[in-house]
Amino acid sequence: MSHNLRLSTTARLLGAAASLAVLGATFSPLASAASTLPQKYKEQGHLTIATDATYAPMEFIAKDGKTIEGADVDLGKAIAKELGVKADFVNASFDSIIPALQSGKYDMSMSSFTITKKREEVVDFVSYMTAGTSFYVKAQGGPKVVGLANLCGMTVAVEKGTTQADDAAKQSKECVAAGKKAVTVSVFPDQNGANLAIASGRAQVGMADSPVAAWIVEKSHGQFKLTGDAYNSAPYGIAMPKNSGLAEPVLAALKKVIASGEYAKILHKWGITQGAIKDPVINGATQ
Repeated sequence: MSHNLRLSTTARLLGAAASLAVLGATFSPLASAASTLPQKYKEQGHLTIATDATYAPMEFIAKDGKTIEGADVDLGKAIAKELGVKADFVNASFDSIIPALQSGKYDMSMSSFTITKKREEVVDFVSYMTAGTSFYVKAQGGPKVVGLANLCGMTVAVEKGTTQADDAAKQSKECVAAGKKAVTVSVFPDQNGANLAIASGRAQVGMADSPVAAWIVEKSHGQFKLTGDAYNSAPYGIAMPKNSGLAEPVLAALKKVIASGEYAKILHKWGITQGAIKDPVINGATQ
């Protein structure tokens, strides 16, 4: 009796599946994003996400002086929703985030991290958009900078721990090797400090990720302008501790956010549609 019952139940299920197939329904692996989330995160009900909230439009403090908002925040919330948990964003200095991920202080980070092979050695990444580096200067009297080679003899303002800080320091050595003046690299704890240095004349050039530099110029009320073209376009990544079990679920959730159209809406809201990608991957460093 029970055997026949199981057979008839199986037949009904197969028939239902066949009916769905006729209707054009498909079973997508994207639907299982939440089910693949490790139990630890399901039980805590949220993901603690670190971000350096000085990098508009990606992450910054709202006018109320406390709320963290931006493109990364919107995307993080959408991904967490697909995973069945909440996104709890925490403000942290950029250079402190990767060590804190390694120690388990945060579950992950969305903070405009350029994915590099060096960073991939200590954390896992899921790519979610692309960005290059842009130069910006004072609109009145600022130098013309076409590329890194033009920085010799200049004072450059950058945020600590960024790829821009590394690029400026490397370029300084190349300037000296070519018999030219070194680049004076002024490193600041956050992007706001770098912007203030340029505004006050203590630095001549700023360097930041292309969407961030464009935002800085747009919000400067004519004080700054972009100069030259962006260089070294590379993927941004969601960072998480190595072997945490988060990479695959986050990738699946992001794919679903992209497929639903929510991803495109968020990028459009913040004016960064030029950085959109179609196929996110785990640990896709190009440099």
